[in-house]
Amino acid sequence: MELFLTLEAGYLAIAIFILVVTIIVTTRKFIPAGVWKKALTIMVGIMGIFIGSHYVVTIDRINEVENAFNNHEKIICENRAIRKVSQSVTIEKSNEWTLENHMLSSPNYSRDFFTARCIKHVPVTLDQTK
Repeated sequence: MELFLTLEAGYLAIAIFILVVTIIVTTRKFIPAGVWKKALTIMVGIMGIFIGSHYVVTIDRINEVENAFNNHEKIICENRAIRKVSQSVTIEKSNEWTLENHMLSSPNYSRDFFTARCIKHVPVTLDQTK
């Protein structure tokens, strides 16, 4: 549950805001009585589907990244702290990186990376036959 709240806190806050707006709008005098129940039910369903889908996709990516890291494959993480030339960091287990509690860290690098914000490196090969 802690991981869910960590990953989805922003989206949960947005969903609560949308639900509050829905309640305010649907309880106005010019809106027919009982519409707020239908609107709230629909919005809770939609928000639940969106947040649940995002959580499932994010957990799948976390598992893919952690499995790739444990199999000594390259991982690419976004570096939001430094917005210069290179905005991503390539992480490999062989470069003294460690994985603990969904965080990738290295004694040679100044910050840690959350595996939810990383992707598995997929090498690009260009077809030279033209």
